[in-house]
Amino acid sequence: MTRAVVILLALIALAFPLSLLAGRVWVDPWSTPNAAAILAELRLPRSLLALIIGAGLGASGAAMQGYLRNPLADPGLFGIAPGAALGAVASLWFGFAAAPYLLPVFALAGAAGAMALLSLIAGRTLSGTGGIALFTLAGMMIASLAGALTSFAISLAPNAFAMSEIVTWLMGALTDRSWREVWIALPLTLAGIGCLAMAARDLDALVLGDGAARSLGMETRRMQGWLIAGVGLTVGSGVAVAGIVGFVGLIVPHLVRPLTDRRPSSVMLPSALAGALLVLVADCVCRVLPLVTELRLGIALSLVGAPFFLWLLLRMRLGRPGGLA
Repeated sequence: MTRAVVILLALIALAFPLSLLAGRVWVDPWSTPNAAAILAELRLPRSLLALIIGAGLGASGAAMQGYLRNPLADPGLFGIAPGAALGAVASLWFGFAAAPYLLPVFALAGAAGAMALLSLIAGRTLSGTGGIALFTLAGMMIASLAGALTSFAISLAPNAFAMSEIVTWLMGALTDRSWREVWIALPLTLAGIGCLAMAARDLDALVLGDGAARSLGMETRRMQGWLIAGVGLTVGSGVAVAGIVGFVGLIVPHLVRPLTDRRPSSVMLPSALAGALLVLVADCVCRVLPLVTELRLGIALSLVGAPFFLWLLLRMRLGRPGGLA
């Protein structure tokens, strides 16, 4: 177990109990009425869901940056999150929001559609730099198409209530989530992280360059398949239960990379833990801020992520790239 993993596990162990108590009304287990029910049915599933979603986004961000060899890469580049969002918006558009499982099912179907389209395009690419460029452009095209269709659906919303529901959901939040969302996201996220771990060895080889990686036995299509499945499951399940939560996959690999040997396989697990910690803390901040309505989690992370992204750009302009190897 590396130093980064030990540090992050310790921080999560400190933050998790506080997250159970934090809120507009702090829960005192010994004096708050119905404290056990509040903790078991409201706070515990919400905190667990924050850990699950953050872990998936962090691991997928580390894998994406390792694959593209670009410190500015984010899981959103694959177009899977916008695809999942489009599926969820379709369920809201058709009025299925009241059905307990239809919104996540639609969102996962949207993510699966984006994964299938990306596989169809990437499966025809050749190995090497050109393949990575085409893979990236295909992801950006899918993201752009899904975003345009989402905007189109919003503009044609059947009524103001549906439009409000769609816009609110797209902001991303863990408000009013229950054990149902935990049981949806947990197995899919674990399976996704497992798929990303299967690609870790090839990602390490890719750091040495395309030619060296192929001489070491790297198979581009196999690695792309694991990456598509991993990012699709982790990001798609997160969007299905919480909406759009951005910038986690961009931020956390940069924070943990100096604590590792910088190989993609070494960065993946610490990034998953750091992503879990970041989303957990951000959700706690959203809960305790004294605002009229609770700050949406997606907005809070964007307020942090956008300045961080600008800082990365300024570092690169000064000739100090993120350093993936």
